[in-house]
Amino acid sequence: MASSASTQAGSKRWTYFHSALQLAIQRSAHKWTYEDFAECFSLWCDEQPENAATIFNLVSGRLESSITENCEELFKKYNVKENLDNLHAVVTAARARKQAGYDGKDAWKEDLQPRAAVRARTIPLLEKERDRLRAELSQLTEENLDLQSQMQHNVQAKEDADADAARLLDILDRAFAKWDQLPLDDMQSWTLQTAESSGSKA
Repeated sequence: MASSASTQAGSKRWTYFHSALQLAIQRSAHKWTYEDFAECFSLWCDEQPENAATIFNLVSGRLESSITENCEELFKKYNVKENLDNLHAVVTAARARKQAGYDGKDAWKEDLQPRAAVRARTIPLLEKERDRLRAELSQLTEENLDLQSQMQHNVQAKEDADADAARLLDILDRAFAKWDQLPLDDMQSWTLQTAESSGSKA
């Protein structure tokens, strides 16, 4: 039990409870003495006393471990340590108020329904959380609108750039088409004639 997580530091109430339970487990596991064991297995204990004592100790240890493991499972299942710590905190606070001379009236009344008391406590908290979520949602909505506007602007800019590129390509296509229609052979001949004529005059 000492190696279990349930032995971690906690309130005094938990410490006392855990120590008392551990002592009870030890006493329960060893309540069956070796003399009782020897009465049940007298012949074997007489013939092999050393082995019998060893087996008796193993059985007692295993019994203690088994009870401890079962208790640990119950502790985890029902949050025993946490609940005892909370109880200790409540009792300690109540004692402190009493010692301080507290004479205020409790919020609890005999005719007050538990659901009404819970609603009175939880509804303000829920409303506060609702307002916080609304404010966060409003902020996110505004940010989304800004991002959407920026995205639309970028899309429009891209479309404009694509349109300009398409117009330039059309101009180039028309220029190449007109270039192909030119009489290149005649132009080359005229260019040579002009060059020769200019050379002869020089």
